[in-house]
Amino acid sequence: MCFLYNKPVTFSLNRCLSFQTAELKLKDLCAKLTLISRRCTRRLGTRMWRRGANFEGDTANFIETEQLLETEDFSFSFLQVRGSIPLLWEQIVDLSYKPHLRVISHEQTPNIVERHFHDLSQRFGEILAVDLTDKHGEEGQLSAAYAAEMQNQQNVRYVPFDFHFHCGNSNYDSMKILYDQISEDFEKQRYFMIDRKGDILEEQKGIIRVNCIDSLDRTNVTQCYMAQKALNHQLQRIGVLTCSECISMFGEENGKFRILWAEQGDEISLEYAGTNALKGDLVRYGKKTLAGLIKDGISAVSRYYLNNFHDGIRQDALDLISGHYTVRRNAPSPFQRNNFEPLSKNVTLQYLPVASALIIGSLTATSFTLHQAGRNTQQYVSSVICAGITAGIMAIVKANGRQFCSRPRLCGLL
Repeated sequence: MCFLYNKPVTFSLNRCLSFQTAELKLKDLCAKLTLISRRCTRRLGTRMWRRGANFEGDTANFIETEQLLETEDFSFSFLQVRGSIPLLWEQIVDLSYKPHLRVISHEQTPNIVERHFHDLSQRFGEILAVDLTDKHGEEGQLSAAYAAEMQNQQNVRYVPFDFHFHCGNSNYDSMKILYDQISEDFEKQRYFMIDRKGDILEEQKGIIRVNCIDSLDRTNVTQCYMAQKALNHQLQRIGVLTCSECISMFGEENGKFRILWAEQGDEISLEYAGTNALKGDLVRYGKKTLAGLIKDGISAVSRYYLNNFHDGIRQDALDLISGHYTVRRNAPSPFQRNNFEPLSKNVTLQYLPVASALIIGSLTATSFTLHQAGRNTQQYVSSVICAGITAGIMAIVKANGRQFCSRPRLCGLL
């Protein structure tokens, strides 16, 4: 166990995920700004194969991020946490871009939520739970289930904020709407502060827990905004900034601050989703750019490929190295299976290249026959046949989409 400014860290449960640092020069002050993110290993996994919570109340992608500010005379710490919505829910990949999201009804759900927030309150004090999920569609159903459970939680304030509704047009300034809702609690929670002698001048009395559907992209933007507010309070506390000044007025130093948060967001996303974070431009510049949109598009396609065809194997590797799966000498290997054993009816994983080739071939044939149909009306029949074959193959693949995807075999979802 070692101690950072705000709290003790037990490395058996928390692993350092990201470490970023920068030198700031504000007026006559030279300061060091450090960002440390630590991932809880109790529900370690990949984006689609580790969602929600387990029966002990541990949630997927649970990360505590500590922002440290060090000057010659004072040191500060501000801590935030993120994590998946602490319910039983799943989103199994099936080749669709956005797989079906299902909330699992279980009699233990109230106990799971209670265990999760009891653990947080024991470690951090008062909890402010900010939920950034959409309020419509399947995501809205999950958010509604979360809100219903939060009504029974004592000493936890639940704040829903539809990020896409308020900030959907890349309007970073709309984060002020959220801050206005939670500013009183935010300022009461304070931050940790010590002087050069080691005397504690201030303690952080609570924590903000932020989540979106993945606790990645929208969460990064929100936590960066809150960290900026905390940094302003700290610099005003020691007289570097006046009450009317903020870090955003200092372009170069504010840029360094934003880069720290953008880079740590990328590192968190790489481990969980396999790509850099989306909405990185909102963190770096406070607005969208054309280059950022292109980068987000590439990352979205990459996530689709990795989630469907790679993450099952990666999940097995994480379960093995983290000790969640124990190898037994006399037990048969879960990877030993007959290559011809059907996964679902007559569809096997080995058929995916064949199915892909047939779809591409059928589409090519359909395009060719349609082009020829302008010269020979009899080619229309061939076009219809080719189009029918293509539609049939695509329907079979879609109906058995889950069986074509990479799935973990060592541990269950919970």
